[in-house]
Amino acid sequence: MRLLDGKKLAEKILKNLKKQVSRMKKRPVLAMVLVGNDLASSIYVRRKEVFCAEVGIESKTLKFSEKISEKKLLGVIKKLNKDKKISAIMVQLPLPKHIDKTKILEALDPQKDADCLHPENYGKFAQIGEDHSVVAPATPFGIMKLLEEYKIKIEGRHAVVVGRSNIVGKPIAQFLLNYGATVTICHRHTKDLSAFTRQADILVVAVGKRNLIRADMVKRGVVVIDVGINRIGKKIFGDVDFQEVSKKASYITPVPGGVGPVTIAMLLWNTVRLAK
Repeated sequence: MRLLDGKKLAEKILKNLKKQVSRMKKRPVLAMVLVGNDLASSIYVRRKEVFCAEVGIESKTLKFSEKISEKKLLGVIKKLNKDKKISAIMVQLPLPKHIDKTKILEALDPQKDADCLHPENYGKFAQIGEDHSVVAPATPFGIMKLLEEYKIKIEGRHAVVVGRSNIVGKPIAQFLLNYGATVTICHRHTKDLSAFTRQADILVVAVGKRNLIRADMVKRGVVVIDVGINRIGKKIFGDVDFQEVSKKASYITPVPGGVGPVTIAMLLWNTVRLAK
């Protein structure tokens, strides 16, 4: 078993971005919109600020009470869209229940959409692939970079994705399809999940349920990408029973230190690309 070290790859990507930023006439600026007091979201935004500083990107975090109205938040987005100093905008999800997430994401200027959440950008990515779209969804993009870094063959292999979110499940399935994998998508309504996961050559799990995937649910030699984040006390766990599944896997991502750091690196990659 080999670890897919996201921390190490993120450092490599950030080093490359730092060189690019140093050659740019105008310093990129990433605006991050954070609503409410969700601890995980706050930690994640803080990490993004640290990564931005490392690369030379200026970060601006706009924090709002969870009681902010939808109308006022839309006004914030419109203001950021018009601000010529801002290169890219990222809205930290989840948003409070009284705010329509779709409305907020559709209000983003597609030319400033750092996480490829605007329907126009996602549509371009889905139809013509990441090579021709301006941005790609950051977490799936990071996963593909990990597979590329460790020279893991995708073409002709069976990839099983557990989770169908617009942020991870659907776009990673699209990516894997673009690279020649046969893709199966599973979700909460899938009956007999293990019947599918046992077929996987590449297994991507993004559900948010600790130890959902156990050793008896995978075949020997599988490549496991664990995107899950489950906080228990001060510890973070993935969706995969790492201790047991790692004994059967050929490659596996740790949690933390796997997909997370590469996601942030690719978000900054998108920011630099939008600034250019």
